[in-house]
Amino acid sequence: MERLTKAEEQVMQLLWKLGPSFVRELLAAMPSPRPAVTTVSTIVRILEEKGFVGHEAFGRSHRYHTLVSKDAYGRRTVKQLVRDYFGSSPQALLSHFIEQEQLDARDLDDLLKLIQERKKTL
Repeated sequence: MERLTKAEEQVMQLLWKLGPSFVRELLAAMPSPRPAVTTVSTIVRILEEKGFVGHEAFGRSHRYHTLVSKDAYGRRTVKQLVRDYFGSSPQALLSHFIEQEQLDARDLDDLLKLIQERKKTL
């Protein structure tokens, strides 16, 4: 699975949120300033070439749908993040969040509960 550009990820986020959509529907859901319709159309075609989306033809129009789930893409992205920035160590990622992010006591309690639940299944 290839990495997506920010623009490609933005379109994928919209497709995951909206479901099957025409380019004009995607464009309407984008924040201002909106790109040109040709830009969105090009991005969708690139996503299709990369295997992230497919389409259904309606005459000359195409309705696009995702072929990769948000969950699958998210898992892959997190694995890549851990590998590229945290030396393939999930512990280093978690340590970063605990030390660098402004986590409150409730956040830390929630993390601790998740860790304890996971330990029970090992």
